[in-house]
Amino acid sequence: MGKSSLLNALVGQRIAKTSGTPGKTRALNVFLIDRSHYFLDLPGYGYARAGKAQRAAFRGLVKHALRRERLRGVVWLLDIRHPLSADDQAMQDALAEEAPQVLAALTKGDKLSSSKRSERERELRAELGLPEDQVMVTSAKTGDGIVDLKEAIAGLIAGVAQ
Repeated sequence: MGKSSLLNALVGQRIAKTSGTPGKTRALNVFLIDRSHYFLDLPGYGYARAGKAQRAAFRGLVKHALRRERLRGVVWLLDIRHPLSADDQAMQDALAEEAPQVLAALTKGDKLSSSKRSERERELRAELGLPEDQVMVTSAKTGDGIVDLKEAIAGLIAGVAQ
């Protein structure tokens, strides 16, 4: 369960198409939520099965999205089971340069034991240089962390996140 599954869990309904195969999102998908704000679902960069030209286009799309004037923040999904990749580090640089606020949602928390999950959360928080309230472990499968992530997103939307 990946990005689209987490998005569906956050809004409580199936708005994004899901697939058993990672990297299916190929375009910028825009969802109006509660007639008050939008979620932008962008292609993943890590698993996207695409050639160099298409991957470059994805990067351009992300840069464009990050420069949107009304952008309140970014929910950056990272698989808790894996170390940061070169693509993750490039995204980290782009987010540091462009995004007003970043929440790191560590996905697939249900795939690790409690102790390993806590250890990976600490490691990733340190690598990302983000405060505790900007890093949360989630699982679209079990629902763990979804309420906390919703509250953090609501804070971004309201402009009260730090």
